[in-house]
Amino acid sequence: MSVKSAHAVWNGSLKEGNGKLTTPSGLALDYTWKDRAEGAPGTSPEELIAAAHAGCFSMALSLLLGLSGHKPTRISTSADVRFEQVGGGFSITKISLKTEGQVPGITEAVFREHAEKAKVGCPVSKALANVPIDLQVKFIG
Repeated sequence: MSVKSAHAVWNGSLKEGNGKLTTPSGLALDYTWKDRAEGAPGTSPEELIAAAHAGCFSMALSLLLGLSGHKPTRISTSADVRFEQVGGGFSITKISLKTEGQVPGITEAVFREHAEKAKVGCPVSKALANVPIDLQVKFIG
């Protein structure tokens, strides 16, 4: 079993305040409401969710390919997490995964099949199961 931790401190009101996110591994990031909801170029909880999802998905896809005898050369995944106002509050309303794979000896159809399985099977996808997740696949060969 593995347990990972993070800590957040928020100072001040929502719109004028600021915070710091830290982890035992040394990650230390500042964040603000403008970063999160108004398009400012800083980090946000949703950016960290996107990073976690992209990383988890790539690892899950690599595992599935390997278990079927196809060792990937490279898998590159990006994730976009949509955060928007819904009714009187804010929600994560959609996640878009875009993956690109280089796997010798398989077809694009086989790669796509494994990618779809990874989309629903990776632990972060499971944790975010209430959020619609779409997937775009590019196969390099």
